[in-house]
Amino acid sequence: MKLRFSDRIGKTEVKIELLKEVPIEMANALWTLIFELIDQKSINLTYGHTYSDLTLFYRKLWVYFLKKPIDEMPFRYGQVEAEYALKFLRAWYFNAEWYEKLNLLEFCFEDEEKELHEICNSFLQREFSAYRFVGGVIVEVNSQEEIIEIEKALNQTDKFKPVKTHLSTALNLLSDKRKPDYRNSIKESISALESLCKIITNKESATLGQALNEIERTHIIPGSLNSAFSKLYGYTSDEAGIRHAILEGDSKVDLAEARFMLIACSAFINYLLSKI
Repeated sequence: MKLRFSDRIGKTEVKIELLKEVPIEMANALWTLIFELIDQKSINLTYGHTYSDLTLFYRKLWVYFLKKPIDEMPFRYGQVEAEYALKFLRAWYFNAEWYEKLNLLEFCFEDEEKELHEICNSFLQREFSAYRFVGGVIVEVNSQEEIIEIEKALNQTDKFKPVKTHLSTALNLLSDKRKPDYRNSIKESISALESLCKIITNKESATLGQALNEIERTHIIPGSLNSAFSKLYGYTSDEAGIRHAILEGDSKVDLAEARFMLIACSAFINYLLSKI
């Protein structure tokens, strides 16, 4: 973290905690990202029968994010009336709740290249936000190291596509702010690791425990590490485990458990891949 001049001389307080809301400084920074994305799409603004990139962007935003009737969207000569639309969106944004601002950021950038997600993350990191883009969605994280482990595991070759599919599902279930599903997120995290072990051993019917034992023999992973993940697998698979139906008296699965499993499984996946 680079300290400002006023921080170094003790005139202002150094912020080290991750913010779980969006103060005005962060709101301004995020609006800059959204504004520049919109501005980039306006470069090829033309009038005619084909919608411009900017018009397509606003149509999607109007219908699927703002959920407003399409006939209320400002058009002129077959294209969005850009000045009015931007003014409307800006007013909506600065009056929105902090989590709605992040909803808008995620919606605007969800189909953009990873490089733009990284630019967003640099702004979020600079403002000490507790949130980052990971795998195309905004999630709460505790450190840059966690992001690196998850993204590295997500960015594997097609050979390990089942692993990526399970991890992506786990991430989406974890990051759904309206209806998070922590129990099934944990299932998907452990399933990602199980899928990798089946690919490594070429044994589709093997359980995670069986596959780990074979990997330990052939790829020299420490027995203690094998044992630790075998116990995690047991935690998800025993009679009261995550993979079984919810029974009366079952302990409630929370965000901390689901996040731990996603990070731990991602890290172990990366470790195993480095060994094969």
